[in-house]
Amino acid sequence: MSITEHIRDVLQYEMSSAGISLLRLGVAAVLGGAIGIERELKHRPAGLRTNLFICLGAAMFTLLSDQLASKFIGDHTRIAAQIIPGIGFIGAGSILHNRGDLVTGLTSAATLFVVASVGMAVGGGLYLTATFATALILLCLFLLGRAEQRFKLLVNTYEVTGSSTEAINDEVNLVLEQIHSMMQNVQVAVTPRHVRLQFDVEGTGKEQDVVLRALKQSSVLEQVVSLGPVVTE
Repeated sequence: MSITEHIRDVLQYEMSSAGISLLRLGVAAVLGGAIGIERELKHRPAGLRTNLFICLGAAMFTLLSDQLASKFIGDHTRIAAQIIPGIGFIGAGSILHNRGDLVTGLTSAATLFVVASVGMAVGGGLYLTATFATALILLCLFLLGRAEQRFKLLVNTYEVTGSSTEAINDEVNLVLEQIHSMMQNVQVAVTPRHVRLQFDVEGTGKEQDVVLRALKQSSVLEQVVSLGPVVTE
């Protein structure tokens, strides 16, 4: 067989299954992108491109695992089986330990893990399963995330200004006494005009609302700014 004939046979073989492969890769990109958009809107490090590429890559490896095994006679799940430990390494890299015992990135790591499973399902031709899983993931991220904020312990960062460090400390501690909490990671900056104090407070979403409202109503504090939650997902 000449080189020309060999190339022609290879192209014919690939074109015969290219339609299905391209469809599966397209669906994987759409489903992974949908989850990635939600992550992007919440400003998570693993956003649109990360989730899209992981879903697309998982689908691609699943397709390769099947097609190469069919062509060279081997285990159809050999390559696909390595996706799980591979995603485990990526997920572990997204988990960070900072601010003492605070662990961040757990939800992002879990999302990457389940996005890879969506890609594998699409690569295996399980479109309905993959679509339902994607819808369920988005539902959990949107609805459960909002409900969790009201009951889960959050760590919010605040910045207040006043005439002196002692006066600010006394006033903030008086406010935090209402929710039985204390300041964490306190940082003080002295300026010619006033003293700036930045600190973290742990409490539920409802308790954080109480703290912010009480701080803003204080006559001792000149300015109160909520810098938002410390991301723990």
